[in-house]
Amino acid sequence: MSPSGSRRNSGRGLAAPNRAPSECHVGRRSSGCSHCPSGAQSEGVSVSLSQPMVSITLRFLLAIDLWLSKQLRVCACEKSAWGSLRPLVRLVELSGHVVPGLSGAVYGLLRAETAAEQELMLNVALALLMDLILVRVVKALVRRRGPVQTRSDLLSAFFLERFSFPSGHATRAALCARFLLARLVDTAPMRVLVLGWAALVSLSQLLLARSYVTDVGLGLAMGYCQYSLVERLWLTWDQLQDLLFMQLRETLTNTCGGLWMPDWKQ
Repeated sequence: MSPSGSRRNSGRGLAAPNRAPSECHVGRRSSGCSHCPSGAQSEGVSVSLSQPMVSITLRFLLAIDLWLSKQLRVCACEKSAWGSLRPLVRLVELSGHVVPGLSGAVYGLLRAETAAEQELMLNVALALLMDLILVRVVKALVRRRGPVQTRSDLLSAFFLERFSFPSGHATRAALCARFLLARLVDTAPMRVLVLGWAALVSLSQLLLARSYVTDVGLGLAMGYCQYSLVERLWLTWDQLQDLLFMQLRETLTNTCGGLWMPDWKQ
């Protein structure tokens, strides 16, 4: 090979960029997970000084939100820092799911012995349904992707949702806690127990990398405000009976009205 050719080849080798294989840095330090699901949301935040001050402030707060959320993902998978506590944290998470809550409310409604108990269980069920609808609507409007999640089992793949804002567990925890404190709980130890449960359910979403800190914080605020709407729309047992009687009468009139109306006119 000629000296000029060797110089050209050496120059190409020096000019070639050093391409390192792509890596996934999302949640690896905090969760210890060894893989990154495809299509994961990029959590990098870039700030340019040429942007408006409001935009810079929002991006700075978003960066703090992402950083703090990463630090709290200590139970994201079995290899995380607190991976041994993952089954216990998931049990706490399950206690704040809508399915056990609605099932318990319906069971309590069927087993209630007095009209007051039936009225209470009925409004619990309606409050949970209202929370489910409002959270789904807000998630569909905001469409914020959740953090990287490990779906290593069928249970997680079935219960997890695509969008994380607001956290449904946080809204239900705040709603149920305020409902219980206002309607049922009247002793200090029980109040502490209810507030502790709501805090643990909300924290489980951060420990398991289900939601961001802002998802949980604003979800708690949303659930707290939802109870005011529950009080305004409180349905008494007498009102329910009147509604059911009116609906039944209209149904019978529309269905069987043609059978006796001719005889009534005669």
